[in-house]
Amino acid sequence: MSGQIRDHPERGSGTVLAAGLALLVITAIMLMLLLAQSAVMASRAAAAADLAALAGADALRGLTAGEPCLVAADVAGRHAATLVSCTPGAGQTIEVRTELLARTVLGAGTGQARAGPPP
Repeated sequence: MSGQIRDHPERGSGTVLAAGLALLVITAIMLMLLLAQSAVMASRAAAAADLAALAGADALRGLTAGEPCLVAADVAGRHAATLVSCTPGAGQTIEVRTELLARTVLGAGTGQARAGPPP
């Protein structure tokens, strides 16, 4: 029996290679899932920023009641985000930055938007 082992020194190497390839494929899939999750989070943060900016601009123009930045913060909160900054600008515009409450391994999604009256 010891003669058979010496005759086939690479016996079992296919299993090791297959396990290594499976580990490489699993790692690649996990990386793609993390990147896809980050893209979704960035999209959600951008949507929260857009909606918060629109609501803040409406309040700034007097179309709705409330302090513009408080209204923007409320809308951001309803979309699972926090208002990082809120800056009223010239021409009744408002610029907001949001950050999602949920975090991923790669960080939190952030969004930025500006809204105001139509030109």
